[in-house]
Amino acid sequence: MTDRTEQPRPAAGSHPRQVAAVSTLDELLDCPPALLDTTLDQLRTLLVVRETGSALRAARALGREQSSVQKQIDTLNRNCRALCGEVLTIRQGRGKDVLFTSTGEEMVRLAQVTLSKWLGGIHASRRRLGSMLTVGTTEFTLPIVSRAWERLAEEFRHRDVEFKVIHVRTKDLWSRLETKEVDLICGSIVSTPDDDVRLRDYDVIELARGRPVLLTNLSEGELPGAVVMTSRLDALPLVIPAAGLIAEYLGHWHGPNFRDRLNVVADIDDIYYGLSLLRSGLVRGCMIVTESLGRRAAREEAAEGAVLRVVGLHDDLDPKPEVMTGAFVRKEDRKRYDAGHPLNRLWDAVRDQARAGQATAEP
Repeated sequence: MTDRTEQPRPAAGSHPRQVAAVSTLDELLDCPPALLDTTLDQLRTLLVVRETGSALRAARALGREQSSVQKQIDTLNRNCRALCGEVLTIRQGRGKDVLFTSTGEEMVRLAQVTLSKWLGGIHASRRRLGSMLTVGTTEFTLPIVSRAWERLAEEFRHRDVEFKVIHVRTKDLWSRLETKEVDLICGSIVSTPDDDVRLRDYDVIELARGRPVLLTNLSEGELPGAVVMTSRLDALPLVIPAAGLIAEYLGHWHGPNFRDRLNVVADIDDIYYGLSLLRSGLVRGCMIVTESLGRRAAREEAAEGAVLRVVGLHDDLDPKPEVMTGAFVRKEDRKRYDAGHPLNRLWDAVRDQARAGQATAEP
């Protein structure tokens, strides 16, 4: 004998899609008041408390009174208890971080998704309508964006376009584009013969090309000659950044496990810290840098006693990568917008500079 549960049948003549619509409407109309009373501001406060650990630190971050933040958390706790049977947070005493319950952790995840989707949708609409433009740039490519902005500033002000410039480190260039955090980006990449695959979804304005050099505090007796073969880098003490342009170079030359194959005397997070290490003499070695940075650092050192010097690199390995500095934008965005959209107007301004030879950059 088979146990069958009788399923309710749609009313005669009704369409299944109409039934689904009615069910959705009923669900919307039946939302509990405690849920409807929850605001986006309260959700943001909850996330800030989760990030900072306490209502006091959250209040400082938000520029509010602690009592205001605590009132919002108390309201969320009261509503959540009514809805789910458990509060979101529990105070643990003076000086201790707020404890988030399992329900609280789940609500934090929901709040993050909710706010992210709202912000993403708003930004997408503003970009589509041409009222906001976000540009990413490294330190060295900032002048490119600045000159393009000078040409368009009056027009953008007249059109009430919000123009935002954010600093992007070289290692984050692709991720910022792929996650659509920026509309256009100026920076440097390692260019190889395989670029057609990596760049197929992007329009590119090439501004400059160059090759890296060695910047070293080793004497000519310790490191003789004006040039070092890239295949011989394993014989040198190296100062290497954790990620970014130079790390990508080393990966091309010596494989993904290059740190195991090379003599790494210092790992650094920032190229300028590497310069300071070499200048201080605490580390004796070489750092791979772009040619423009190396020459500039050597000139500055020459004026102060020539502690650092530049040694050339001869690339005797394949593939032979180069540093390519350029402007990058997603092709789908350029095609989606008309010629008068701020993104396309900015793109045209950068391209005109490159054609006129005015877009000097230091790769």
